[in-house]
Amino acid sequence: MSVPPSFAGKFFREHRELASQVAAWREVGESIVFSNGVFDLLHVGHIRCLRDAKSHGDRLVLAVNSDASTRANKGPQLPIVPELERVEVLSALSCVDALTIFSEPTVDGLLRLLRPEIYAKGREYTPETIPETPTVRALGGEIALVGDPKAHSSSWLIRRIRALPPD
Repeated sequence: MSVPPSFAGKFFREHRELASQVAAWREVGESIVFSNGVFDLLHVGHIRCLRDAKSHGDRLVLAVNSDASTRANKGPQLPIVPELERVEVLSALSCVDALTIFSEPTVDGLLRLLRPEIYAKGREYTPETIPETPTVRALGGEIALVGDPKAHSSSWLIRRIRALPPD
């Protein structure tokens, strides 16, 4: 599937190309914040996390779970929104500087490739519950817990929608 021009400047299908962009930013003294997730139905909790993440550095790079990895992690009924549409929506946010899609169970490989100064995750995590913590620490990075306490989720929105009476 081709990439719509509306987000072609922010979306990197190839991780090596993203690494080149990150290196260019770093060359001019900019720091990199990295985060990842499904971002299925974008809601206020996502926005608060992303804005907070961006406040920890100069550039925010997001890795979005592929459709296949989302199904593997969350069940066959998800995602609701296909991966390229999720990326397109996220690319419209001014706080997001670059995006890629990943299919692996963790983002350890991307962390090793990009070497961000900050790895940002939502407050539903602790450093001990983040699978990538050993990789981040081995690379000399820091972990930032961002956003507000988890009070919003795509699953909660889906349950609310399903409870609506038919028209």
